Amino acid sequence: MNDLDLARRAEALGVSATYLDWRRRRVRVRPDTLRAIVDMLGDITNPVPSGQVNAAGAVGAAHVAGGAAAAASAPIAAARPSLPRERSWGFTVQLYSVRSKNSWGHGDLHDLADLATWSARELGASFVLINPLHAAEPVPPLSDSPYLPMTRRYVSPLYLRIEDIAEYQQLNTAQRDRIGQLAGPLRAANDSPALIDRERVWAAKQEALELIHDVPRSGEREAAYRAFTRREGPDLASWAAWCALAEEHGPDWRRWPAHVRDPSLVAGTAPTAPVQRRRAEFHAWLQWLLDDQRSAAQRAARAAGMSIGIVGDLAVGVHPGGADAWAHQGLLVQGMSVGAPPDGFNQRGQDWAQPPWHPRLLAAANAAPLAGLLRSAYRHAGGLRVDHVMGLMRLWWIPEGMSPGQGAYVRYDHGAMVGALTAEAARASAIAIGEDLGTVDPWIRRYLAAHHVLGTTMLWFARAPDGSPLRPERWRRACLATVGTHDVPPVSAFLAGDQVSLRARLGLLNDPEAERRSARLALSAWHDAVVAERLLAPDRRPSAGEFTVALYGYLARTRAVLVGVSLADAVADRRAQNVPGTSNEYPNWRIPLCDADGRAVMLEDLGELPLVRAVSAAVSAGPVSRLT
Repeated sequence: MNDLDLARRAEALGVSATYLDWRRRRVRVRPDTLRAIVDMLGDITNPVPSGQVNAAGAVGAAHVAGGAAAAASAPIAAARPSLPRERSWGFTVQLYSVRSKNSWGHGDLHDLADLATWSARELGASFVLINPLHAAEPVPPLSDSPYLPMTRRYVSPLYLRIEDIAEYQQLNTAQRDRIGQLAGPLRAANDSPALIDRERVWAAKQEALELIHDVPRSGEREAAYRAFTRREGPDLASWAAWCALAEEHGPDWRRWPAHVRDPSLVAGTAPTAPVQRRRAEFHAWLQWLLDDQRSAAQRAARAAGMSIGIVGDLAVGVHPGGADAWAHQGLLVQGMSVGAPPDGFNQRGQDWAQPPWHPRLLAAANAAPLAGLLRSAYRHAGGLRVDHVMGLMRLWWIPEGMSPGQGAYVRYDHGAMVGALTAEAARASAIAIGEDLGTVDPWIRRYLAAHHVLGTTMLWFARAPDGSPLRPERWRRACLATVGTHDVPPVSAFLAGDQVSLRARLGLLNDPEAERRSARLALSAWHDAVVAERLLAPDRRPSAGEFTVALYGYLARTRAVLVGVSLADAVADRRAQNVPGTSNEYPNWRIPLCDADGRAVMLEDLGELPLVRAVSAAVSAGPVSRLT
């Protein structure tokens, strides 16, 4: 097959033979990349839609992803999520990093409830946006990244507050003393800037939870637990079975014995050995506890006056050896990884080490697996941020053995995919936020906006066509506006040049000196922009705190209906939570909340920090922005 025939076959299968890069230049995909993806997708039977839309955002091409499935997606796509009617703001946090005096070395759902209550009553916040709470492995080594989970359907028990479990009150003195011994050293370390040690935290919490699990439940509690397991059905049984098997065979199903590698060979997806049955029931019980504490956090947020409350986060995909990959082996494509092409900030592209959905098989299922996990994510939440929301339309596939820059875009049935998101948001009377940063075709943003999915605009990347900072009146209204994200350093670090020096030290920049010049120019441009808005005095150099407040004041003057305040920015933290393109080279996702001097900041300390109050006052001062 020559290159032209290969490109035609690829396009027919929904694989783009060319794409526009971050500089809006047309790039042709390598033939070996196309061949690898075409071979993986197989024969052409039901190609996916072309993705072309008209100016109004309606699909221009007929759904051809499978007759019944396409027809069924039409009424789903008609559902629309709620939209905020006026400007509101809230903190964006990495929950594990926000610890209190009662935390066990790791932020938990009780801390979330307290943060929401305090920020609503004291500062007027309307939401708290958190990192994904997706579950990791039940055995060490535990993955640190919340964006590479074992499942997106269920929650990590690291976020449980042990003392809030009803059965804890029934423990005897010796048992409570033992739990106190487990919690003591972890609580003592809460005021330390040392890295978060998830394995140590889980070892302690697991022992405590096993003690509580042995306590008989009251009739009412038992009935509630049984109702939960019935509601969750096979999905919970599958997760619990995977956990039990992972404890015996390790947390990568691809290395398991043949008789358990295929979930269809595990009767009813429930282990049959007595020990495995008990362990599976333990892991199902943990999810019931988490469901209860998630519900309590949202109730606390709304009771404190938040109009939205807790906004969750949905990762792009899952670990290839995890529970979701085990349960959906037919739907997830092995030998391929999801990522992103090179852009201005990640110059070598990104490989997220996650298998993609098979587009035609998912369309044939009318996106039901996606809808199921979205429904779970919206339960007990006022909103959901979908990481890399463009993945509902197309994903950057990287064949095994190739670099991130050697991938290609594969299209999905965006009518069914976005329809699943909007339907579940509408069902929950909640908002939908799509993280649409990076390389994005304009039609994608138009389509999402037409379906009431808010976008995301980050200040550092908000540029006019001439490269200057985007004026406040030119920002999108239907979006969440932030200064940065978890993938870029806090404002204090930007001012110090850490975003360049760190990436240069880690070998992530093609031309560090050029990047330093670019960073200096960007800072100068944003300084001039906030001075022009009279948010800073023009005749002196601002402190890091003053510049932080000015940038958030700038956000308040934009048209954005939601403003997210990074808690790390508000306490003058300097360490980045994550450096894309690294794994062991940097302690990603293990950084506790600290101040400018590297001292740990506790939840109880927030009200005493002048910068926290100054930043919240800055975002509260902007004009009210109403959606029309």
